[in-house]
Amino acid sequence: MSTAPATTPPSGPSTAPVFTGLDRQGKLVFVGLMLGMFVASLSQTIVGPAMPRIVGELGGIEHYSWIATAAMLVSAVSVPVVGKLSDLYGRRWFYLGGLAVFMVGSALAGMAEGFWFLVFARAVQGLGMGTLMPLSQTIIGDIIPPRQRGKYQGIMGAVFGVTSIAGPLIGGVVTDHLGWRWLFYLTLPIGIAAFVFIMKFLHLEKADQHGKIDYWGIVTLTPGLVIALLATTWGGGDFAWTSPVILGMYAIAAAFLIAFVIIETKVEEPLLPMQLLLRPIVALSVAASFAIAVAMFGAIIYIPVYAQGVMGVSATASGMILIPQSVAMILTSIIVGLLISKTGRYRPFLIVGGIIMVIGYVLLVALEYGDTQWHLTLAMIVIGLGLGLSMQVYTLIVQNAVARRELGTATAAIQFFRNIGSTVGIAVLGTVMTASMSTSITEQIAALPAEDLAALQASGGADVSGLENAALDPSALSELPEILVEPIRMGMGEAMHMVFLTAVPFAVIALVLSLFIKHVPLRETVESADEFASQPGADAAAELGGTGTEPQDSHPRTGPIPVIDPEQLEAADAGELGDGGAASSAQDRESVTADER
Repeated sequence: MSTAPATTPPSGPSTAPVFTGLDRQGKLVFVGLMLGMFVASLSQTIVGPAMPRIVGELGGIEHYSWIATAAMLVSAVSVPVVGKLSDLYGRRWFYLGGLAVFMVGSALAGMAEGFWFLVFARAVQGLGMGTLMPLSQTIIGDIIPPRQRGKYQGIMGAVFGVTSIAGPLIGGVVTDHLGWRWLFYLTLPIGIAAFVFIMKFLHLEKADQHGKIDYWGIVTLTPGLVIALLATTWGGGDFAWTSPVILGMYAIAAAFLIAFVIIETKVEEPLLPMQLLLRPIVALSVAASFAIAVAMFGAIIYIPVYAQGVMGVSATASGMILIPQSVAMILTSIIVGLLISKTGRYRPFLIVGGIIMVIGYVLLVALEYGDTQWHLTLAMIVIGLGLGLSMQVYTLIVQNAVARRELGTATAAIQFFRNIGSTVGIAVLGTVMTASMSTSITEQIAALPAEDLAALQASGGADVSGLENAALDPSALSELPEILVEPIRMGMGEAMHMVFLTAVPFAVIALVLSLFIKHVPLRETVESADEFASQPGADAAAELGGTGTEPQDSHPRTGPIPVIDPEQLEAADAGELGDGGAASSAQDRESVTADER
């Protein structure tokens, strides 16, 4: 469907054809996938500049964060469900359905006349996003083998970078000139174009559908995740972390999630197969992606807060301050993708990217009150380089390490833990900021010279309660006595120092985990050797070659999961298997279990 005419390797006439590039139809499918990812990613960044105006018109300032949280919660819950169902019943209609749901949510959001209806509409959008984001990467895995997949995933990473730049800029302009409702209508034409591309050009051949839907897994995972994420979001803000409400929610969530794990070990087609998540290369990649998501949102969400609260830049300028990081991430992501496709090596990029990202966060921690904007920009660029080097590579590693029938589940797993990481990161780092801010500002004011404190007392401005809100509100700050401005900014700087310091361990954890990820040679074909050998008409020579073939269907067969042996792949990749040694090697490979990987 999607590859150019293939060449036959010299190992034998029945060896699977090698991928030589996307043909015109495949390229159009790729364009459709990029458009779908673009609208889903843009919807996460375009609303930011309009949120103050939205809550000003609709009300709900006390629940401000729910405009973003609603979409993130539903997206996180839907990712593993959609990933598994797409493995059983194919990607195409799920992807088209996700696009349709997302566009319905966008239209509802644009028509919202009340705050909670807007929150509901954002939740509908989140359901669409939870379908589009993982399936875009899974379909890439369906049509492009891992060795060539790097450059395409580099482009996908660049899409995120472009939306992080364009989203806030477009959001501000559209809000000022057309109104905030047009932010949601703006994505509809792009979504329709993506729908047309996928509907017309993505036609994977169908096969017999087998397997049972894991209903018990769905009904235990969904409430468990929702309750746990709600507790994490509310903790430290709406309720104290040690309050009966938060502790009770975590207890209930734990009960659901423990039940989920038990169920997943017993059902025929588990939603998140435990044996998949326990494979070393998958477990390490998923855990590293989670840690990076926590640290990344420490930069994306809270650096603008630092810029406004400590450096005193405007809201527009604070949004612009993220551009260097995004540009660095875009360029690096594209270059790394090309280099991986050319060399077949990915591990060095993970390690170098992890080191650079840790350095970037150390630079953030080292920021002090009075530093210029260039100090912050330098830290942002370094973090962007680290993210570009590593963020998309984890998906490639996981997709290369699993059989094709597990591709949707594996891709959804890594996207799922990224979503969880971003939600946890926002909640935890936000709690650190709010807990530190009031104390730090109070201490800075108390450290003022005695004569300044006396003058402040005489002017009636000694009440320091609520001053943390003034740090992010220029009009409120301008109404305060001049001698309070610097202590407020210095106190804000100390609070943000704690936020960045809290993010550093997550960047270090991601680096340490990456050090233990073993290199598995990237396949030159879509399917593994075992999967190709199991197809009708394939002979033993195909299995010995260590290559796959273009997928025969859009929903792989169920049954025993083919296992990819890293040592066998390395030998095949190096051309070390002769005709005589290949047969015994194939027998050895059959004895390898998934757990041994």
